[in-house]
Amino acid sequence: MKQMEKYIALLRGINVSGQNIIKMADLRFILEELNFNNIKTYIQSGNVIFENKIENPTDIEDKMRKVIFKHFGFHVKIIVKTLSELESIVARNTFLLDDNKEMKHICVTFLSDIPKEENAAILKTVKHDDEEYFLDGKNIYLYAPNGFGRAKLTNNLFEKKLKVNATTRNCKTINKLIEIAKGK
Repeated sequence: MKQMEKYIALLRGINVSGQNIIKMADLRFILEELNFNNIKTYIQSGNVIFENKIENPTDIEDKMRKVIFKHFGFHVKIIVKTLSELESIVARNTFLLDDNKEMKHICVTFLSDIPKEENAAILKTVKHDDEEYFLDGKNIYLYAPNGFGRAKLTNNLFEKKLKVNATTRNCKTINKLIEIAKGK
């Protein structure tokens, strides 16, 4: 029997403003085609927790994109992390150690790749009001005191400057995904 790993898939841009609609029950059903085990979803914005044989997350992303396109007819950006990667990402979020920052305004933007140095340098020139961020490999830790919905530092801005795909989750969602993956 092959060893299993717990994965969390973060889908970008589904069920937003009536676009790219995927019911979570339908998503779970089609992912069974990929032989994932213990598939669970969390909220309608595209968070999937599952077990699979140990595999490169990029390969899993490609398989998921293909099966979603096959069944729904549109392309979805997907970033897959292992449970241990997600826990490590949370542990490196220094905004969580700052008592002056409310957790509800702390987010992580997950990137598909480590940005090229020249693109990261371009991003360093971007400043917006009270918003703060720091780039750490394939993640951007973001503090948006007015809420991510009003933030100027958005997925689109990060994608444009860094030339990589991006999707963002708030700390509450990330913590819940970890909790679900651990079976709590």
